[in-house]
Amino acid sequence: MPLQITAMQAAWFLPFVLPICAWVIWTDLSAMRISNAANMALVCVFLVVGLIALPMQEYPWRLLNLGIVLLIGILANAGGLMGAGDSKFIAAAAPFVDPSDLLPLFLIFSANLLACFATHSLVKKSALRQLAPDWVSWTREGKFPMGFALGSTLVIYLGLGIAVGQ
Repeated sequence: MPLQITAMQAAWFLPFVLPICAWVIWTDLSAMRISNAANMALVCVFLVVGLIALPMQEYPWRLLNLGIVLLIGILANAGGLMGAGDSKFIAAAAPFVDPSDLLPLFLIFSANLLACFATHSLVKKSALRQLAPDWVSWTREGKFPMGFALGSTLVIYLGLGIAVGQ
């Protein structure tokens, strides 16, 4: 299934998004926290790189997506459905996604979430846990570091955008 994001857009975004997503994944696994600084860095990347990567008529609509998704995330957080850091990360990531790619994005996220959950659960119960024995995510019963799945989903989406985008 080809993605609507263009390969060029994804190629512009991925090198800047990848280290931020790695930071989000690391901090959520190690401390069960996605920092506001990481979310703001992601927004700043879009504000600057988006001006280069996107057609000018598309840019403001992508920014509007950030606001809409942030409002939905605030409501979801207030309802206890997700953490505040997760909500803010999803909002910060929203402008990078072509709105026509929501169905493929949800499919990518669903498969990736299962893979991340299985990986985290297996490592948590294995000797590999000793590579990072102090990570908070090992001991938070009933909690999963969603930044692991969210950050890697954005990276996978942009990577697939380079490979199979318009």
